[in-house]
Amino acid sequence: MKLRKVTAASAVVLALTVTATACGGDKKDEGGSSGGGKKITIGIKFDQPGIGQKTPQGYAGFDVDVATYVAGKLGYKPNQIEWRESKSADRETMLQRGDVDFIAASYSITPERQQKVDFAGPYLLAHQDVLLRADDNTIKSPADLNKKKLCSVTGSTSAQNVKDKLAPKAQLQQYPTYSACLTGLQSKAIDALTTDDSILAGYAAQSQFKGKFKLGGFKMTNENYGIGIKKGSDLKAKINKALEEMVSDGSWQKAVDKNFGPAGYKNEPAPKIGDIKS
Repeated sequence: MKLRKVTAASAVVLALTVTATACGGDKKDEGGSSGGGKKITIGIKFDQPGIGQKTPQGYAGFDVDVATYVAGKLGYKPNQIEWRESKSADRETMLQRGDVDFIAASYSITPERQQKVDFAGPYLLAHQDVLLRADDNTIKSPADLNKKKLCSVTGSTSAQNVKDKLAPKAQLQQYPTYSACLTGLQSKAIDALTTDDSILAGYAAQSQFKGKFKLGGFKMTNENYGIGIKKGSDLKAKINKALEEMVSDGSWQKAVDKNFGPAGYKNEPAPKIGDIKS
């Protein structure tokens, strides 16, 4: 009789556990909650040091810090974030399909992209620039890139922009990765590497390259980094509020200094929400 009572009580506990799991469990709440097993899925780059990088220790970079802060303001703890790789060509599709809740991945706000997705921010104003060897004193302006070997990744428009508009006699070199360009820059196989200054600073800030490179500081374009969200999502206002708080409490500047500082990156002030520089 005593054994039967214990068994009955166990059955009640089991039933309650199953019911709680069915009601709460792993359901994702877009509005944010720090309880239960709820998750938020965020798209980032996995291969951009200083911006968004998957490492043996976890995920690191400025975009990761921004996204983590925003998620916290939405009610999610770091261990409730599911990171998803968002390659440049896949970002709009991932948002439209609902694969991610938002994307922070060196994602420049452009009119073409705004037709497909919404953006919160901007949260960083970057510029196209060049990375040079620290001891190079021959390249002091974009015009000095004429007859120089200029590297960018295959398929990138950055190097072509320089050749078309600023240095028509530059010798374009296309490498498969920015890391390969850096190796070429270090060995003097190329003279300069071009892309966004924030990306360049992230690569140059790596410990193995400390003191070996410098940014040209040319500010050839404006790149307004925004947080991409699905069209019509009510997350836009919430994320914008979180970004404003990140700036006002000093967390934004700390993230800039931590991720870009070692490369001597002279960042622009935090942009105002909705202020997109053309």
